[in-house]
Amino acid sequence: MNDNKGITMGLFERYLTLWVGLAIVVGVGLGSVFPSGFAFVAKLEVAHVNLVVAVFIWLMIYPMMAQIDFSALKDVGKKPAGLILTVVINWLIKPFTMAALGWLFFKIFFADFVDPKTADEYIAGMILLGVAPCTAMVFVWSQLTKGDATYTLMQVSINDIIMIFAFAPIAAFLLGVTDVHVPWETLLISVVLYVLLPLLAGVWTRKKLERKNDLSRLNGFLDRIKPWSIVGLLSTVVLLFGFQAETIFEKPQAIVLIAIPLMLQTYGIFVVAYGAAKLLKLPHKIAAPCALIGTSNFFELAVAVAISLFGLHSGAALATVVGVLVEVPVMLSLVAIANKTRSYFP
Repeated sequence: MNDNKGITMGLFERYLTLWVGLAIVVGVGLGSVFPSGFAFVAKLEVAHVNLVVAVFIWLMIYPMMAQIDFSALKDVGKKPAGLILTVVINWLIKPFTMAALGWLFFKIFFADFVDPKTADEYIAGMILLGVAPCTAMVFVWSQLTKGDATYTLMQVSINDIIMIFAFAPIAAFLLGVTDVHVPWETLLISVVLYVLLPLLAGVWTRKKLERKNDLSRLNGFLDRIKPWSIVGLLSTVVLLFGFQAETIFEKPQAIVLIAIPLMLQTYGIFVVAYGAAKLLKLPHKIAAPCALIGTSNFFELAVAVAISLFGLHSGAALATVVGVLVEVPVMLSLVAIANKTRSYFP
């Protein structure tokens, strides 16, 4: 890839925060004006995975997968520090800090504002978010910080493998129950749609366009499809906020109360992960995605499990929905922080 071209930011990337803000407003507006239309789209799902959202996420990820030099995967294991840090943050720290913050805020700080049963459900929703590390959106954050796409792919793949075995027992332990019914179809279909299929498409694309010592055809193709990644992101935001428009208007106070500990968790985990990456002297192209993987959530899975366990209109489901509302703007602010602190890293 041409490094000079990679450094140049286009109009969409430069003002992405503005476009996402507009997408949020458009989504909430359309969702409130055309609730039946969004309700129809929301029903187009398989195993709690919305097919329309899946298409947009796939559209968002495929251009990034096509940029990955898959021949470099064999060298990722030679630099394991970033992979180890990702595992520690996502599975040994993040779930437990999320549970602690949920208990602290809804059992102590906000105890006078929320009844005990609802507070327990809010905490449960937060725990489900904390136990589900990001799978799809992290490729966006990695690209925006000029992260190592190959290394990011390996980090996400390891998380997906661990999630299959660790999600249920950690969630069960933190929720204080013995039987957590994880919708395995949701987990597996999500991994296939959001990771495996775009990955295979990226491999096929590079195989067809890449020529030895001549990347002109590949670079030209990537330049043409790159804007579709932003289109996929903005379309996903519009749909997610459109789905939840009525909830946003009906329970504004609850949304604010839930958002506060979620934001503290997100910024706190970023500080821990980014600081640890600095101490480990990781290069910025690995350190930034590593920290962002630890802070973002696999909200599609968390929402599905919350609905399965507690019901569509439960406090747990609402908490996971607020996770969606908070994630995009907060993660964009962390991307900005990571980019401004690039010079602090090797």
